[in-house]
Amino acid sequence: MTQTHLITGAGSGIGLAIARRLDGRGDRLILVGRSRARADELAALLPGSHGVAADLRHPDSFADALAAADLPGAIDTVIHGAGIVELGPVGKLRPSAWIDQLTVNLVAAAELTRLTLPAVRAARGQVLFVNSGAGLTAHPDWSAYAASKHGLKALADALRGEEATHGVRVTTVYPGRTATPMQEEVHRQEGRAYDPAAFIDPESVATTVLAALDLPRDALVPDVSVRPGPR
Repeated sequence: MTQTHLITGAGSGIGLAIARRLDGRGDRLILVGRSRARADELAALLPGSHGVAADLRHPDSFADALAAADLPGAIDTVIHGAGIVELGPVGKLRPSAWIDQLTVNLVAAAELTRLTLPAVRAARGQVLFVNSGAGLTAHPDWSAYAASKHGLKALADALRGEEATHGVRVTTVYPGRTATPMQEEVHRQEGRAYDPAAFIDPESVATTVLAALDLPRDALVPDVSVRPGPR
């Protein structure tokens, strides 16, 4: 049966790998871009998909953006794949680094979930959060990013309990370091050379995500970690 998925972060990395897999099997995609131009670019990247303009830096604008998009009354899956990162020690991170990461990585996911929940409930669907290993353990220089991802875990855990009576499943995927543009940016901030072959392929994370989405209704994967395998 053809399903409908709303995805953030579908322009690159893990989000793009997931979107391509779902598109390849004939599902309907609603792709969120930060501007009208970017939303149109995403829709052109996967012909047949629908682009929605919503800037994750401004969650207060989502209600109007989604109303203008005229979304379907039932959405099978909302996949939160977008995120930003700015590293630095607590003693040097300015408030803007905290605010930006908490807004994009956490508050935007909470607000988009709130606004789409009626459609997800109508489909007895699923909300899937692409989190991070930083959502489980915080390391030096990762405080703000890890705080946003720890918060995302709390959001998912609370939502899972709240929405069970509506038949909505909630899954969090915790990828380790994955070969994505964000990982390349992390290496730039760390001052290290970047070798994508040393990390998880986004397709491997996408395989994990699809397994969780396709699980029969009698079961739920609440949390799953994906780590680099032995080479």
